[in-house]
Amino acid sequence: MKFCSECGGSIELRIPQGDDRDRYICNDCDHIHYINPRVIVGCLPVYEDKVLLCKRAIEPRYGFWTLPAGFMENGETTEEGAARETWEEARARVSNQHLYRVFDVPYISQVYMFYRCTLDDGLFGVGPESLETALYTEQEIPWDEIAFPVVRETLEAFFDDRRRNEYPIAVKPIRFRRPPKSD
Repeated sequence: MKFCSECGGSIELRIPQGDDRDRYICNDCDHIHYINPRVIVGCLPVYEDKVLLCKRAIEPRYGFWTLPAGFMENGETTEEGAARETWEEARARVSNQHLYRVFDVPYISQVYMFYRCTLDDGLFGVGPESLETALYTEQEIPWDEIAFPVVRETLEAFFDDRRRNEYPIAVKPIRFRRPPKSD
């Protein structure tokens, strides 16, 4: 990247305030150009018979519950990214990560990857992108307040799989139909 797509100014690689890695930033308009994969990685942290959820403090879906997840960063594996996102959003450390669900969402050019894992020592907190975090049994989950369909589907599959004590990896395309173009 050599020029800003917002104003055409020159850019340089530097760490923006409040960030922890180099980004391309315009020297004229200060626009930050994020170049990240469109891969969303997250965890389904389990402690005893409960799963850890985060109430979103950011859009989209502010105030709704989700699994800790976010965009994968350059230079990390999907497993590392999922663990990092869990730390960032829920101040939780996880172990025994196993790939569990992959959702291909070509309509928005994204791939979601969730790892089933153990919440270490049952410890968690609230990160800057969460309003609150909590451990829930299946019956306690606020099902009507789940942020995203892929999160709901992952949770439902997990509880079904747990009853069978089998946790297969599943890959599923999610296809949305584009609205028809108006003439």
